[in-house]
Amino acid sequence: MSMTLVARVEDGSESGGDELELSVVMPCLNEARTVGLCIEKALRAMREGNVRGEVVIADNGSTDGSQQIARDLGARVVDVPRKGYGHALRAGIQAARGRYVIMGDSDDSYDFSALAPFVERLRDGYDLVMGNRFRGGIRPGAMPWLHRYVGNPVLTGILNVLYRSPIGDAHCGLRGFRKDSCDRLGLSATGMEFASEMVVRASVSRQRIAEVPIVLHPDGRDRPPHLRSFRDGWRHLRYLLLCAPTFLFVIPGLILTLLGLAAIPITLAAGFGVSTGYFGPNFLYTSSMIAVSGFHLLVFGLLGKYYAHLVDPVFQDPGVERWASFFSVERGLTTGVSLIALAVTLGAPVVGHWLQYGTVPIPGQWIFAGTLFSLGVEAAAGAFLVGILDMSRSAAPGEGGPHVVRRPQRDEVSPSAEKVA
Repeated sequence: MSMTLVARVEDGSESGGDELELSVVMPCLNEARTVGLCIEKALRAMREGNVRGEVVIADNGSTDGSQQIARDLGARVVDVPRKGYGHALRAGIQAARGRYVIMGDSDDSYDFSALAPFVERLRDGYDLVMGNRFRGGIRPGAMPWLHRYVGNPVLTGILNVLYRSPIGDAHCGLRGFRKDSCDRLGLSATGMEFASEMVVRASVSRQRIAEVPIVLHPDGRDRPPHLRSFRDGWRHLRYLLLCAPTFLFVIPGLILTLLGLAAIPITLAAGFGVSTGYFGPNFLYTSSMIAVSGFHLLVFGLLGKYYAHLVDPVFQDPGVERWASFFSVERGLTTGVSLIALAVTLGAPVVGHWLQYGTVPIPGQWIFAGTLFSLGVEAAAGAFLVGILDMSRSAAPGEGGPHVVRRPQRDEVSPSAEKVA
């Protein structure tokens, strides 16, 4: 590694002319006890490795003097008024001037003097380089047992299953990445789930990912950490599920629909469905509810995948595009109407018998007809919803046609806009 540390001038710009290779970004909220140690370690690592770089402190509203400590040590401070781990890191990354970025907490739990392996992997062409605390070592007292043996392994395992990622420690806060690769991910998380979002989007985008062993030390705080185990664990899990409609909706919905729908005619063909035994009307009603509920999930999942395909480049999927091209409004409407027609055909004799004699001779046939009717209505309605979503790309922005726009978050609305509202 052959570079020189950049000299600073008062306005935060760099002398020396050439582009920086590395920016070390640290989120900070009242870390006066430790932020100075982290900055010194990072600067020393860059000096010893001749890395031309900078340290950026993304301050999230510290009131303990952390900002001045950082400036006195030569770091550049970026004030981030919006609270949240994700807000702080996104602002720090955006302000970074290096070709590569290494991010890590400023509580001295990560050793910023060991940056060389990250830089080497990034120079080798990897887009994202994750630290792995389980391979490098976790010092006594550095990680609660709940996080070490339950939270991290479970969430990492779920992420790897859903997104086919090979990562062993998906929530390690010390990681490096190419700034241009990160910019293409479109990161938007505001809280601790930012860590999951980066890995999910990098995996979906098929970016090159590597891991390096790191050592996790007990943090140097004199107060409880900002992390809240159950609240932030749920935020991670929620994000993982929201980005995986296939596993959350489509697969369970398809299984439930097929099981529930098949159970009714099979039961009737076997001669059951007319008694009060195990396979009587109650069983058939239950099968009907399973089929209808499963079809709800299936439609939700397909619409969710299609919406993500339309509005988020990271989740664009050729398979979804092919499905959407086949499943036009007309085809979906034809499918729905056909199911409704079949339901009417099966149900009409039952209704006629009921009107004539006041009894339903084959309740299973009526239940099956009602199930098909419900599925037909939802298929037709789902087809129109696909058509509504498809209107978003009927014309590009600025050409006079409709297009998808992102609704601003509440904390992104300007004071003047709030007054108008």
